[in-house]
Amino acid sequence: MNATAPTTHILVSGAGIAGLALALQLVRAGIRTTVVERADGPRPGGQAVDLRGASREVAERMGLLEKIEPYRVDEKGLAYVDARGRVFGRMSMEDFDGKGAVAEIEIARGDLSEVLRRELAAGPSGLLDLRYGDRITSVMQDASGVDVAFASAATARYDIVVATDGVHSSTRRLVFGPEEQFRTYLGGYAAFFTLPTPADVEEGWFSMRFTPGATFGIRPDLDPRTSKAMLTLRVDRDPSLRGDLDAQKSLIRRMLAGAGWHAETILAAMETADDFYFDELMRLEVPNPVRGRVALLGDAASSGSPMSGMGTATALIGAYLLAARIADGDRDALPDALARYAEQIRPFAAQGMTLMGGGVERMVPASRLQAAIMRATMGVMLSRPFRPIVRRMFAASQQDLPLPE
Repeated sequence: MNATAPTTHILVSGAGIAGLALALQLVRAGIRTTVVERADGPRPGGQAVDLRGASREVAERMGLLEKIEPYRVDEKGLAYVDARGRVFGRMSMEDFDGKGAVAEIEIARGDLSEVLRRELAAGPSGLLDLRYGDRITSVMQDASGVDVAFASAATARYDIVVATDGVHSSTRRLVFGPEEQFRTYLGGYAAFFTLPTPADVEEGWFSMRFTPGATFGIRPDLDPRTSKAMLTLRVDRDPSLRGDLDAQKSLIRRMLAGAGWHAETILAAMETADDFYFDELMRLEVPNPVRGRVALLGDAASSGSPMSGMGTATALIGAYLLAARIADGDRDALPDALARYAEQIRPFAAQGMTLMGGGVERMVPASRLQAAIMRATMGVMLSRPFRPIVRRMFAASQQDLPLPE
């Protein structure tokens, strides 16, 4: 029986970019697909993500580039500022050929998800079941399929289950075990949320300031009236912060107190932001993203943390490869398809672990002295004479891997 026959049924856990991209390619191949998402509806907004190298090629192969164009964020580059907002270093997108901190194609996570949802709505009918407000509670697999129970009390059997529900994947926990065995703390926390664009922020530039214990910035949005506050905090891991919104905001207030520039503006906006995000910075890596008839995709399988800037890229590439392998053969060959996917995504996942800038210890100063040294070093490295050297360093760290046909 061909894998594209309607009897083949794939379950995708998570309706983020990875899950939606996978579902799109599956239904395009004529494969019946159910997507279940614990949130009550689509999640708008989110930080800007970039498409470069293989992920851009995937978007092109999927016919998404033209649809992405209206949502592209006009981001000219990264500008480092001091306590008074004076720029002492720039990394423009053009000077670094889109291989620096900012890529040629930048789009908000929520906008890319919307593009994928629209493509799904325009795709073949009768093959997609997209359900919000539900989640997987039990997974039992055998040689021929997977029995799944949901929080809604529904049960069903599927040929394959794919977990795309993020770095804290509950589906992964059910099949692969506790998250603790796969994660490594990277020395800090990240936060972001929307704020009204300050009048004196340079239009189109991702402005960033570092201060002892924290790096914070203001990044452009699609709508020029709003921007994204982006924060990285260098602190010891504190498990009690998980889920405690008041404690998270208290930590941010303490770390940004007296930091100058727009620290107070950011703190004021944080109190009323409806898209506040906070999580620890961690590397997550599952050695083999396949166990039987269950596969992990995107951040559920591997994540270098938001500092890598590669999460969305790896998710898109993985979705494209997994869908292609599932559609390659017949229904009996689906376990082999998952094994081929695991092999093909491995080098892209490894590349996605690379931390641009070297990680928290290199990006966030621990003291005033270190902050002064970082400022002086950054000013020299981004000066005109040294710019070609830094450009080659960035280019060398982002060697494009060939995308399988």
